[in-house]
Amino acid sequence: MANTPQSKKRARQNEARFQINKARRSRIRTFLRKVEEAIASGDKEAATAALKAAQPELMRGVTKGVFHKNTASRKISRLSARVKSIA
Repeated sequence: MANTPQSKKRARQNEARFQINKARRSRIRTFLRKVEEAIASGDKEAATAALKAAQPELMRGVTKGVFHKNTASRKISRLSARVKSIA
C-alpha cells in the first residue's frame, strides 16, 4: 500500500489514467467491431465507411499510448485487406 504522499498521489494518478485508457480502448474496439460486422454482412460500402472512421481512432490510440504503432498498423492493414476482398 502507498505510504508516502508521493506514492499516494501516484496511485491516484495511475487509477485516473487507467480509467481514461480503458475508455479509449473500449471506444477503439467498438469502432473495430463495427468494421467486423460490416465485413460479416458483406456490405462493402458500409465496411469501407466503418474502416475510414476506425483508422483515425486507432492512430489516436497510438498517440495516446493505448496501442503500439505496429499493432495499430497491423490491424488497419488486415482489416483493409478484408474489406478489399469483399466481392
